[in-house]
Amino acid sequence: MNIINLYNTVVDKLLKLDAIPALLLRIFLAPVFIIAGYNKMQLSNSELDLFEQIMVKPEIVQWFGNAEWGLGLPFPDLLANLAAWTEFFGGWLLLIGLATRLFSIPLMITMIVAATTVHLDNGWFAITPTNPATSSAQVFSWVGFESADNSLQNSEDAGTRLTKIKEIVDQNGNPDWLYEKGNVVILNNGIEFASTYFIMLLALFFIGAGRYVSLDYWLFKPEEDDLKKIE
Repeated sequence: MNIINLYNTVVDKLLKLDAIPALLLRIFLAPVFIIAGYNKMQLSNSELDLFEQIMVKPEIVQWFGNAEWGLGLPFPDLLANLAAWTEFFGGWLLLIGLATRLFSIPLMITMIVAATTVHLDNGWFAITPTNPATSSAQVFSWVGFESADNSLQNSEDAGTRLTKIKEIVDQNGNPDWLYEKGNVVILNNGIEFASTYFIMLLALFFIGAGRYVSLDYWLFKPEEDDLKKIE
């Protein structure tokens, strides 16, 4: 019983540090969304007037609406601007911890749309594992998922192609310079990143921006204290 009491005491004290994971989630996610939204807009072009600068780039709108080489979504102007401003503005709000739960909802929606319209056909992995033995798909293969077996076969095929790429580079290029900043990979462009961001946003929706380290806490702290008194 003493061990249980000690455990509960330690956990209670550690839970007072629950702001740390919320803060880390926000710091991780904020620049991802800020730069994603920024790159969809024309903010860096000083030759445009203010209204044009805050609108999404024409090529982004075309990509949202074109069914042949883009997403083929209806109302591309509206949806492209909603996505860009949700990411850009929502990213800054995540950074300062303001309206975190509220803005996590449209950000999660953008991740669902991105995953289902852009990445889903490419499977799970963002970067293809080129060694089946180290692929996390092994676990799902063990329990009988056929799609996991296909993923492992894809990894094996990708590994063969990557080996061939390196052979060509070694024979015809400057491998020391080319590999100086990192190794060559095969981009799969699957739903891995979008799903990961969605899960992190979902966590923020439930735990909030974190006490002490967010504007949400300091703005709404009196209400939280009143609720604790009622409880």
